[in-house]
Amino acid sequence: MITMKCETVPGKNQNHHVKIYTLSTCGWCKKTKELLKDLDVAYEYVDVDTLTRDDYAEATEEVKKYNPSRTYPTIVIDHGKHVILGFKDKEIKEKLRS
Repeated sequence: MITMKCETVPGKNQNHHVKIYTLSTCGWCKKTKELLKDLDVAYEYVDVDTLTRDDYAEATEEVKKYNPSRTYPTIVIDHGKHVILGFKDKEIKEKLRS
């Protein structure tokens, strides 16, 4: 169970639960956040590299469940129903369309 704090970004599109695991210095992670904001999608994110040691360990274990390679961004839609690894704007838009 995740106890670390996630940042929440509001949006009008709340049809899906979207959580992204990112690095604060990653350009692709920033592009993913911008895309979700442009699509007005509500989402949660965790900048893994800014976490305390315990939270970092917890976050990397959580990411490993969805993405054994632990690459960023890792986008988890609807609690793991869809997982997108990396910035794939067409795939992100497609999964969030409905």
